[in-house]
Amino acid sequence: MAVTKIYIVYYSTWGHVASLAEEIKKGADSVDGVEATIWQVAETLPEEVLGKMHAAAKKAEHPVISGKQLADADGLLFGFPARFGMMAAQMKALFDSTGGLWERQALAGKPAGFFFALGTQGGGQEETALTAVSQLTHHGMMFVPVGYTFGAGMFDMDEVRCCSPYGSGTFAGADGKSRKPSDAELQMAAHQGKYFATVAKKLKAGAAFV
Repeated sequence: MAVTKIYIVYYSTWGHVASLAEEIKKGADSVDGVEATIWQVAETLPEEVLGKMHAAAKKAEHPVISGKQLADADGLLFGFPARFGMMAAQMKALFDSTGGLWERQALAGKPAGFFFALGTQGGGQEETALTAVSQLTHHGMMFVPVGYTFGAGMFDMDEVRCCSPYGSGTFAGADGKSRKPSDAELQMAAHQGKYFATVAKKLKAGAAFV
């Protein structure tokens, strides 16, 4: 059976989303027959602005993806910080570049999901997912939420955690520096990667018989 290619595509300002992406890859790679690749989207802010924001350095090991490359994947997970209940502008710029793919319906039928970073507990993790779904809808993609498949870890109240049936996430703190992803958040990210990869693999296998 052909390898199922999962692309984990993210934008990260202070490194939180990048950390989730790496855990998601671990989970996806644990599924036999799956090959996961991490990509980052192009930065749209000038270096001067990023410096004033104390943004983290970009990870050189994660290549920058172009919109047309999205069509090469069998499944796509998009990660981004929330900006007032919506995806960050850098990720939106990637989607805005996919008009040619939309015209050919090159992404139609592909499974996709989301993961996030938020500044505060009221930062809109589920609202951000719901607004992002519109991007998938216009491409005819299939939204694959993680649901409550992580089990008991989604119901524990012993610590603050960014945990949603729409996708894994983390709280970064309002300043982006005061908090890093917790072990619980990283574990859910790995679970999402494994769960999503399993679904994408099944969909690809099923399509071979259609």
